[in-house]
Amino acid sequence: MIQLHEQGVFLVDGKPCDQGLEPKEEAKKKTIAYGILQAHNRSEDPEKLQITFDAMVSHDITYVGIIQTARGSGLKEFPMPYAMTNCHNSLCAVGGTINEDDHVFGLSAAKKYGGIYVPANMSVIHSYAREEMAKCGAMILGSDSHTRYGALGTMAVGEGGPELVKQLLKNTWDLNYPEVVLVYLTGKPRKGIGPHDVAISLVKATFANGFVKNKVLEFAGPGLKYLPIDFRNGIDVMTTETTCVSSIWETDEITEGFFKAHQRPDDYKKLQAGNGAYYDSMITIDLDKQESMIALPFHPSNAYTIHEFQANAKEILAGVEAEAAKKFPKAHMDLQSKVHEDGVYAEQGIIAGCSGGMFDSIDEASCILKDKSTGNSYFSMSVYPTSVPVSLELTKIGATQTLMEAGVVIKPSFCGPCFGAGDVPANNGLSLRHTTRNFPNREGSKPGEGQISGVALMDARSIAATAANGGRITAATDIDYEYTPHEYHFDKEVYNKRLYYGFGKADPSVELILGPNITDWPKMYALTDNIMLKLAAVIHDPVTTTDELIPSGETSSLRSNPLKLSEYALSRRCPEYVGKSKAIAAQEKARREGGDVTALKEALAKVGDADELLKNTQFGSCVFANKPGDGSAREQAASCQKVLGGFANICYEFATKRYRSNCINWGILPFTIDPETKFDYEEDDYVFVPGIRKAVAEGIEDIPAKVICKDGVKDIMLHIKGLTEDEKTIILEGCLMNFYAAKLK
Repeated sequence: MIQLHEQGVFLVDGKPCDQGLEPKEEAKKKTIAYGILQAHNRSEDPEKLQITFDAMVSHDITYVGIIQTARGSGLKEFPMPYAMTNCHNSLCAVGGTINEDDHVFGLSAAKKYGGIYVPANMSVIHSYAREEMAKCGAMILGSDSHTRYGALGTMAVGEGGPELVKQLLKNTWDLNYPEVVLVYLTGKPRKGIGPHDVAISLVKATFANGFVKNKVLEFAGPGLKYLPIDFRNGIDVMTTETTCVSSIWETDEITEGFFKAHQRPDDYKKLQAGNGAYYDSMITIDLDKQESMIALPFHPSNAYTIHEFQANAKEILAGVEAEAAKKFPKAHMDLQSKVHEDGVYAEQGIIAGCSGGMFDSIDEASCILKDKSTGNSYFSMSVYPTSVPVSLELTKIGATQTLMEAGVVIKPSFCGPCFGAGDVPANNGLSLRHTTRNFPNREGSKPGEGQISGVALMDARSIAATAANGGRITAATDIDYEYTPHEYHFDKEVYNKRLYYGFGKADPSVELILGPNITDWPKMYALTDNIMLKLAAVIHDPVTTTDELIPSGETSSLRSNPLKLSEYALSRRCPEYVGKSKAIAAQEKARREGGDVTALKEALAKVGDADELLKNTQFGSCVFANKPGDGSAREQAASCQKVLGGFANICYEFATKRYRSNCINWGILPFTIDPETKFDYEEDDYVFVPGIRKAVAEGIEDIPAKVICKDGVKDIMLHIKGLTEDEKTIILEGCLMNFYAAKLK
């Protein structure tokens, strides 16, 4: 169904071929991606991009920190449309007043700096951006990893908060020109197949092998005309899970229909690659052959056809249990008990968020459940429409009534089920979700306390088919139902009556409203001549997610308080990390202030004159992981390390550009080591890096260092590849805030 083609291809007369009409270097300029990127590039070098975005979006886990950082760096007014949605910290009973305090802060910031404010439960971040901000040929930056609006002709990028700060201060997002991958669609999906089926298949084919890592996906082909816009959006938002950097689609009359329905016809324009455009590689997707899919814990790429899963459930689920046992020794996952004589049963079905809560998916799910029942046993089902306009239209056409009559609970727009803050299943429960992720703990359990449950991703259609069978996992292609799509009507008035539209209306006289949980960042110091690192966590998992670096769910309420949030760093993976980091940070504080540094002196004595080195050698904690940073764009995965005194990450490679960028923006040295280097060192070993400040300043990419371990002192070669001039200065100054503060002096 999906094939990967490593060799480059030309798209000639709408068909991929080996021979082009002109040389590759000229033909690559004909892609849609090239045209949009260069139109937003402030650099004179088309290979070294410096991008200025047209608009930005954040939600209530991230916008407080972004604005606090930007105002500390001289922010006076938002220079572009900036929407702040309230779709994550929407459970305002959690943590007392602190969630609503963030919301009040957000509204006051929108009034002061000229922003757009979307109140709680009105829309999830990406739904609002699609409805009101996406434009053909535009670029949008969001502080959420699933910032993807390529199906609407908008190249969108999810990054950590500091990258948004740069845009607010009229700086650029910098990267080398990425490779562009043609995603060529043929065929037509059959009834019962939805966007999540295609998306899960695409993630399965590309994630583990890194086929599209940090590249741009460009969708084209004759299969496009058979995909409604919600179907396209549903695939597009999941491209984040492939680790690509962005996406873009050809636009057509279906795209144009979206903009007309949303009362923005002038924001549509035809986007199509020039004849003979060259792509660095290609993915072909035959929609005719797409099967109903299920992605099992603990990643969207852990995917099978539902039929394959049904035939081998015991063996497959045993593998999931074995992985859980390795990751979470305090909890016991039992999924094999879900296998009964007549099939495999789940306890929960959820359709929600930017991927599942769209109009078409819920409409079709209601048809599948018409005159059916979700049953009176352990299985339950909830549906979260992605915005109030979508919810209103579903009500008008009767879909909401049909779902409620079947036993489905309809809930407000909220991202909670996607990140562990809503509909947490029972211990050992199996939840089926049309949401974006099924990482460990994204369902809200706490394995460190003996709790565990799991999420399997499925399309809304198969979830509805499963619900109709009382929780027995069922492919939507295996049932008979009638579905005639409804035309969607967007009601702009429900936004006009509730949202605050302040772009271009900044009022400096407005005072920011700061609740007691909203705090400033602690002081951070410039990089010294040398650095001594102590390993506070050593993780040899193939991939370490940002959810493991800083948990989602209940910690979200603390995202405006760096010190409190940092207490949760690596808590679900390495519970001892926080204590170790604090002890290391205490030694660095003593070094700066003339306190007792006996432990540090003993380590420094093994590599030189300890008394002399103490004067110009910073001491901080370090995390080693094979491949850290997959998943969410949340900057706190890095900032919490820095707040605790972390000064470096060492890895074989970073899972995503955005996590590496987050580390750099917080002054964390992004060290890599060669694939053949055996990292068999342990927590509490030291890594001494002499001359690190000089190396960063001069762009030296290969940096000799010493590891001090039980077996003595050993050599290791560290690398820092491809820092831009600004990135060098950020690291030298200690973090992005210091970088801007230095500019203001």
